[in-house]
Amino acid sequence: MNIVFPYPTLGGEVTFEVTGARLDGRPLPLGMLSREQRVVALHEAELSDWGEARLSVEAKLPERDLAEGPWTDVVCVAILSEAATNARTVGRLDPVGEGVWRGSVTLIKDEHHTRAALSVSVVATVDGEAGRLIGTAEDPWSVELNEREPTRKQELNIQEVDFREGPHEWLRPFKDAPWLVETTGDMPTVHLNTGFEGLSEFLNGGGGALDRAMRGMLAAQIATEAWIAMFHAAVGDVEPGDDGVPQWPTGWKDGVLRSMLPDVLPELSPADALLEIHLRRSEGGWQDLQPRIQYAAGRRSRVARNVGTGIRALSRTGEGTQG
Repeated sequence: MNIVFPYPTLGGEVTFEVTGARLDGRPLPLGMLSREQRVVALHEAELSDWGEARLSVEAKLPERDLAEGPWTDVVCVAILSEAATNARTVGRLDPVGEGVWRGSVTLIKDEHHTRAALSVSVVATVDGEAGRLIGTAEDPWSVELNEREPTRKQELNIQEVDFREGPHEWLRPFKDAPWLVETTGDMPTVHLNTGFEGLSEFLNGGGGALDRAMRGMLAAQIATEAWIAMFHAAVGDVEPGDDGVPQWPTGWKDGVLRSMLPDVLPELSPADALLEIHLRRSEGGWQDLQPRIQYAAGRRSRVARNVGTGIRALSRTGEGTQG
């Protein structure tokens, strides 16, 4: 689903890249920045006691939309946040021409714990109201404070197993399912059924642009189901403390809640969102949140991007056939 705003928003895509970083004024080696995985690793053995990181950001906005839309006072900002510490820093980007905006945002090490998320938003005055959100980038960057390699940490296990004849008897009743999500272990696991004809070969195969697009759509569907299952498992582990205030669960469930709650209940702080989730489960209103949970899971699985890529690939294939 898409969030529907009661005012006009940008129709085109907002994208951005981290183009460089400096630790206490010293350039970070380019090998510690990965555009493919959208990760910046800030831990250098030679400079472990740094205090401030400055990230250079370049965003691309839909220029025609900006020029023709019913808004004024357009501002583009980079937002650096970490749910675990409630830290939030905003850096303003400036237009440099042809829809490109550049600037930087500063990360203070003492204000963060392990990992910050970097995103870009566009705000403007619309219908006389200042500060309205008119666009945001779909794919955030991860800024890792304690890592030397710019790679994303795996958030769940992927295991290929034959449901019908494999070693796990509990999977055998589900022999016709292409996959199942298990959330009972130390880390959630997606079991891919190798007995489901063609599934493993397709997901691990090559092929052209259409094959890659279809594979991306399928992977996004699997990931969305996994995120939804993980969220429900995490919420099920939320218990009130001695003071009656809901306590954050431990391990991966804590991370899942802190990651998804800002999209499920964006108007609330993490602590208030956790309380609201607990109250809705115990006092009613839980079903009303299901579309928001699905939306939050879809964002993490990049459903919109993968479906869009798949539709464009199919369209190009159809045009080629007609030609």
